Amino acid sequence: MRTTVMVLFLSFLTAPLWGQNCNSILLGEVVDFHDNTPLEGATILLVGKEKTVFTGFNGKFRFENLCDGILELEVFHPECKSQFITVDIKGDTYKKISLEHHLEELDEVKVIGDITADKTNSALEKSLKLNTIEQYSSKTLGDALREIPGVSSLNTGANIVKPTIHGLNGSRVVILNDGVRMQDMEWGEEHAPNIDINGSGSISVVKGAAALEYGGDAIGGVILVESPNVTEKDTLYGKTILNGVSNGRGGSVSSELIKTYENGWFLNGQGSYKLLGDREAPDYVLSNTGVSEIGAKLGFGKRLFNTGWDVKYSYYNAELGILRASHIGNVDDLIRSINNNEPEIIEPFTYSIDSPRQEVTHHIGSFNFYKRFQGVGKWTLQYDFQNNRRFEYDVRIGDDRDKPAIDLELVTHTVTTDFKWDSNATYTIKVGAMGRYQDNFANPDTGVRRLIPDYEKYDLGSFVIADYRLNDKLLLDAGFRYDFNRIDAKKFYRTSRWEERGYNIEFQEFIIGNLGTQLLTNPVFNYHNFSSTVGFQYKENNFSTLRFNYALSQRAPNPSELFSDGLHHSAARIELGDLRINSETSHKISLSKSRDFDTWGFTVEPYANFISDFILLEPTDVEFTIRGAFPVWSYRQTNARLFGVDASAYVNINTYWKTDHSFSLVKGNDTEEDIPLINIPAANFRNKLTFSKPAWNNFELSLESDYVFRQNEFPENITVFSPEQQQEVLLEINTPPNAYHLISIYSKIEIPITKKNRLTAGLTVNNALNTNYREYLNRQRLFADDLGRNIILQLKFNY
Repeated sequence: MRTTVMVLFLSFLTAPLWGQNCNSILLGEVVDFHDNTPLEGATILLVGKEKTVFTGFNGKFRFENLCDGILELEVFHPECKSQFITVDIKGDTYKKISLEHHLEELDEVKVIGDITADKTNSALEKSLKLNTIEQYSSKTLGDALREIPGVSSLNTGANIVKPTIHGLNGSRVVILNDGVRMQDMEWGEEHAPNIDINGSGSISVVKGAAALEYGGDAIGGVILVESPNVTEKDTLYGKTILNGVSNGRGGSVSSELIKTYENGWFLNGQGSYKLLGDREAPDYVLSNTGVSEIGAKLGFGKRLFNTGWDVKYSYYNAELGILRASHIGNVDDLIRSINNNEPEIIEPFTYSIDSPRQEVTHHIGSFNFYKRFQGVGKWTLQYDFQNNRRFEYDVRIGDDRDKPAIDLELVTHTVTTDFKWDSNATYTIKVGAMGRYQDNFANPDTGVRRLIPDYEKYDLGSFVIADYRLNDKLLLDAGFRYDFNRIDAKKFYRTSRWEERGYNIEFQEFIIGNLGTQLLTNPVFNYHNFSSTVGFQYKENNFSTLRFNYALSQRAPNPSELFSDGLHHSAARIELGDLRINSETSHKISLSKSRDFDTWGFTVEPYANFISDFILLEPTDVEFTIRGAFPVWSYRQTNARLFGVDASAYVNINTYWKTDHSFSLVKGNDTEEDIPLINIPAANFRNKLTFSKPAWNNFELSLESDYVFRQNEFPENITVFSPEQQQEVLLEINTPPNAYHLISIYSKIEIPITKKNRLTAGLTVNNALNTNYREYLNRQRLFADDLGRNIILQLKFNY
């Protein structure tokens, strides 16, 4: 009886086992996520079962004799991110698996080390290495970009640096900060980009308007500033950079921390602070040229391959001193300032920043979302908000001493969306649209006439770009963009100025109020602009590349070019816009040839830019005001032609020694007047010799020579009446300074702290010979020499 019961009991316990099916088959297929093409050679591991199979040419695989239930597969393939996948086996089962095969095409994987993915195929394009960005931690974005051939800067002293690409700057150069197009009153020649370079992980420059997705008005080019990338793994890392700066007797500190998770979540934060006192020329103090700057960034989100989103916020605040000697009281002071070799005002060194000065604050908030559709492409949606507040303080007395002469607030809302079809290995297509609303408020409670009026601006844009791979060597690309711009302004004009410029004949319908000596006007302008590009990239082999690009671009005038009417205090000049100004049109042709040999290589980039209705600002007169005598600069339109070439080369002498060389030249002419254009950078020739020894804790030492030629092509000077001399006097406001040659030294070494952490010590000596010089594109060259020797000690700690 006991035996019978035991047999029945065991039969009951093993019944589920006898009933389980272990003859099931798993059939599967591994395909590329983008275009659903089969992936041959993928490895599929049955976790915990010691079974591995490989896909054939058709991407298929097969497991036999499987028991029903939940199984886990590990799938990996060369150039793909491995995946763990669970499968519920119920009899014979089929499973399709998609892998992220085209990692090099992902926006999320743009930077690997110091390699930055191209933003275009046929345009002239260069990027800064991360080490270079860190080296310029205590300087500005414009300073760092001068490392790229063809990029110079328009300066107002040492602290206000505007990037110039192929001789063009301001509204012709589009700057994107983490995908957000900067709206920071870039129209002013002394308005520097409100960007802290320390928050950057990569910086790229597209020379010209070929990058249509970023804007059709980028006649000069596009600058792309992007934060460091995040990875899908559980880790915490960051860095801190300390800089001690001798010229200015100050320094800066920047710190960054990034936390990432394997499930795609991330959180990062970055902050920096810079304080410098008066800068110094070799022979004297440049009084009132200090700077105080704060920058911060916060971001969080979730980024996976199929979908993701992020929220980012950045803050930038700067107080910038303007050389005190650049603000003069009468025309004879102006003549003496320009003709003398020293500033009219030299005071002892101080950290105080007095008038004239600028104070700017910029907030950016953005939300970005993307989703990938298997076998189709990727959709992206972004909203961003910007608030830019600008105060400009003039030298004033009395109750208005601390009141800004210019008080502007610019608020911008932008929505962008695009979709990229990348499922075909032969071609890709990307379409996008943009809508933007902007409101500018010019505070009337400043005690002086407003330079820029209140206005509302509406922008709508759409684009389509595509590339087609004809064969393994030849890649074609093309694009088209349409932009609509509407400006609706409210502005007071002095009746005398309105009639003097002939507006009473052409724009009588703009008048909405007559106060006798003043007219209240409501100018409304609509602009329809078209841009296009076509080009090719020909890769003869892995060592030789030829690029060609033609770009048509149109740019609507900015508010300054239309409405300026008064004293621009931080620029120390009177500026006059013109309501008759229309959109300018650029036709740019560029060519690039690069070649790498065993121990050396070169790149040559010639270009030609023909611009009709080119808008320029030039000195025309001197005007007396109750605040002194100031040059009058007026906007006008003409036809322009710019020719240029950028060239670079390197030579690897041996394992330890290498040289780098670059040369840039641009010629600009007003073809209607047959005269040179103003503010065209002089030719420059840069050479660097570098010794590096990785075995010595990555020791590096470099010596750099920077020779800047004299700009021999410039507009004629103007004559003004001198009350002191009682006669007309030539005011050499356009005459360029002499050529100059600067020597710089850079050295660094890494010091291990722990197995994972290291300290990098760097030493930079700019203008090592303490050379006296004046830079043609520095607006303060009329009053003082440029910076003398500057020693920067940098400590960088990675953790």
